[in-house]
This record gives sequence, C-alpha cells and structure tokens, in this order.
Amino acid sequence: MKVLVTGGTGVVGPEVVRRLLRRGYSVRLLSRHASDDRKAFEGDVEAFDGNIGDAAAVHGAAEGCDAIIHLAAVVAERPPEVTFERVNAEGTRILVEEAERARVKRFVYVSSLGADKGDSDYHRSKRKGEEYTRTFSREWVICRPGNVFGPGDEQISLLLKMVRTLPVVPLVGKGDDPFQPIWCEDCGEALAIAVERDGLAGRELDLAGGEVTSMNQLLDRFEAMTDRHPIRLPLPAWIESTGAKLAAKFGIETPVNADQITMVVEGNVIAEGRENGLVALGVTPTPLDESLAKLGDSLPERLPSEGIGPMHRKSYRADIRGSRLSAEELLALVRDGFSELTPSKAVVVGAEPEAGTRIEPGATLTMALPLRGHVQVRVEEVSPRAITLATLEGHPLAGAVRFLAEPAPEGGGAVRFEVQTWNRASTLADLLVMETLGGAIQTYTWTSLVEKIVEQSGGKAEKGVEVTRDDPDEHEAKAFERWLEDLILRRVRSQDAAAPAMAAAS
Repeated sequence: MKVLVTGGTGVVGPEVVRRLLRRGYSVRLLSRHASDDRKAFEGDVEAFDGNIGDAAAVHGAAEGCDAIIHLAAVVAERPPEVTFERVNAEGTRILVEEAERARVKRFVYVSSLGADKGDSDYHRSKRKGEEYTRTFSREWVICRPGNVFGPGDEQISLLLKMVRTLPVVPLVGKGDDPFQPIWCEDCGEALAIAVERDGLAGRELDLAGGEVTSMNQLLDRFEAMTDRHPIRLPLPAWIESTGAKLAAKFGIETPVNADQITMVVEGNVIAEGRENGLVALGVTPTPLDESLAKLGDSLPERLPSEGIGPMHRKSYRADIRGSRLSAEELLALVRDGFSELTPSKAVVVGAEPEAGTRIEPGATLTMALPLRGHVQVRVEEVSPRAITLATLEGHPLAGAVRFLAEPAPEGGGAVRFEVQTWNRASTLADLLVMETLGGAIQTYTWTSLVEKIVEQSGGKAEKGVEVTRDDPDEHEAKAFERWLEDLILRRVRSQDAAAPAMAAAS
C-alpha cells in the first residue's frame, strides 16, 4: 500500500510516517519542503513538494496512492498567505478533489476535537474541512484528536520550558479549564490504523488521552519533575488573549495563542456519552505521567540556524605533556564523569530528580544555569576522540559543544584536549545576556573543565588553558550548520531503525 501523508512534520506527522513504514507501507510526503522533510526517515519515503492551498501545485500528488492521511493544517494565522480558510478549509477541498481524480480508496481527514461544535476560527475552519471530506465518493474517515503533545509542540512542551526557565508562568483564567491531551505516539498509531482497518468508512472518531487534566494540574506534575516552582500568575482570558496577540507580533512565545485560548475556554474533552476513538481502534492510551516523563527528555534541538545574531566559535585548549592517559582515555573521562568535571558554581549537571548525568549516544542531559533555570543538551556523537552535544529548545544558546582529544601537533607524546563551542544566541534577550554575563560563565565553565582534565591526566600544560575566539565567516558557519543537522538526522534515523526491535523485545 502507498499512502500520501500531508504535513509529515511537526508533532504528529513523523509518528504517522514511522508507523506506516513499520507496517511495510510506502509513503509519499506532500509539503512545501517535502524533499528536505523526507531525509528524517529511513525507508520507502518519497517527496512531493507542493502547497496544499494551490490546486495546481497539488495535482498529481495522489497518483498511484491507495490512501491519504490529511494532516496538514495551521493553528495560527499569518495573513495574507497562511490563513485558516486557505489552508485548513480550502486546502482540504483541493485535496479531496485530487483524491477523486486519482481514485484513492480511502481519505482520512485529521480534524480537531470539538470542531463539530467549537466557535473558534480554527474550529470553524476544521469543521469546513470535515464537510468537504464527507463529499468524497469512496471511503472517508474523520479523526478528531484532542490536544496532541510531543517533542516541540507549542503548548505543553512550551509550558514545560517555562517551568524550567522562568520565575513566573501565566495562566489562562484560573488555570482550571479541563482538556484531554493525547500523546503523539498514540495519535500516530491511531491514524495509521485508520488507514488500514475495515469497517471505518463514514466514521467520525474522537481521539484523546485517557485522562482529563488542566493547566494547574500539568504545572503540579512539571514542578515535581523539575523541582522548580515558578509563581503562577492567573490572568482573565480576555487579557491573556490580548497579550497573546501582542506577543505574537513581537515573536514572543506564549503557551497558547489568542485563538487557542478560545478553544481552551470552550473545553477540549470528549463529550459525555461519546466513545474515545483510541479504544475503538485498539490503542491503549499512554498514562499521562509516563508520556510527560518521555516529553521531559525529548524536546527538539535548538539549531544554530534557528538562533539570532552572528555565529561565535570559541576554543578552550590544553596541550598536555606527560599525560598518563591517551587521547581516547581523556575523552572517556568526560563521558563517564561529566557532572564531576563541570564547576558546580556555574553548571549543575543532572539538575532534576530523574535526570541522568552520563554521556551516552542519544541521551538528554539537564543542567541548571545561573539566571536561566534548567536547560538541556542532547548527545549527538560519541566516538573515541570526539563528543558532540547539541542545545535543545529552552537553552539560551543555539548550537553545539564539542569535546576533542588527539595527539598534539608538536609531537613528543603530548596530548591535546579541546572544548569547542559553536553557537548563536537563541533569542534577542539571550543575545544581550550572552554578550555580558553569559559569556563570562561560559568561559569559566569550559576553562575549569579543561583544567580538571589536565589535572586528572597526571601531566602538565605548560601554556595553561589557551582560550581563543575565532568566529567563522558565513561560509564556515553554513558548513557547520549543515554538518550538525546531518549529525542529528543520522542519530534520529538510527534510533528509528532500532525502534521496532526494541519494541519487540519489550
């Protein structure tokens, strides 16, 4: 079976594609940048670059496909091109027409929980999409997921980042409005089943997690996870809505945008007496505490290309004479004892109750920084002579830290140990901080670590720790960005390839 998936990025899209591939299906991705998006997957995935709001650009996308999962949608408008009407409503009409032309057997439309009755502009646009879906002449299925959360979502993930990094967290109203979030993996599995299972034609399935919660209850859980306790600032919904609109104009992240506030107030739970479609599809909802724990270690990388300002490159280096340890053994010290090597006055590794401290491929490390709260890095590379850590969302820097060890160029048995940092500031506020206090903390942290490595080597660095700043030109910066992105993609694809075997073993 070949399945066309629109919007194969974001929180749900990759989970849908992975589950289709594990079932042995081939996938065609339809998105504006499908040729780049497909690189994240290992398997039979082809790209169709196109804009679902443009009928000419979509023509041919469904050719040879047996089914369509229509995920592509926007939850925030950026007029004039990106609007609810153009993407969510008209885009669905265009895709239904393409499915008719290509004689696709099944059309699975991903709507939204509450779209059948909600008054928000978003819900109205999804309701139009449902109406267009029902005109499809062959099999159609409407799935209405609730608040889907996973790595990089713009609500629950953002709320977690705020708990980790801010002294105050704003609440919509009193923070007690109920909603029923669904873990991205559960949603992806349900949509993959909706493509293949008999007896679903003409069904409308509400999909939600197994537990109803609220923003306050999520904050309680996040505070227990992080051991951080920011002040909660309740705001009337109309003030929060106005603030969200103003924040959006200045590019400031907020837990919900103005239209999503309307959705929260309306309620986002499966109505009493209606069945949870997850159960109907045979998917057991992941317990909320379990999925939140997964979320805590799975926020996406904050890439240098996503930062602002110039790229900075710094080196903290020591040429060690008389070391009793080889280059490989020096790197092993970092791998096994990273938390002991970093100065606790500047960085506390393993800052949260369940946080790990050992550097292992794919591991997420949580650290406490002065004036910033808790931030995270992910281990992207571990080789005998190189370790690479990438910053994650919420970190003040967008980039990477590399630990390198090799024979010193001067020879004579000397060993060179080096820490390299490549980064931009994550936000304008971070740019101001990193140019002042942040830069000093960074220098102190890595200089201290190199000094400890020299001490534990048993040798001496006659020149001490040499600190140099040699910012790359535009060509070098772009080359490093591509290298880091490729490194992350290789890790993700490697983990995806190993996932079916791990699942079978468990």
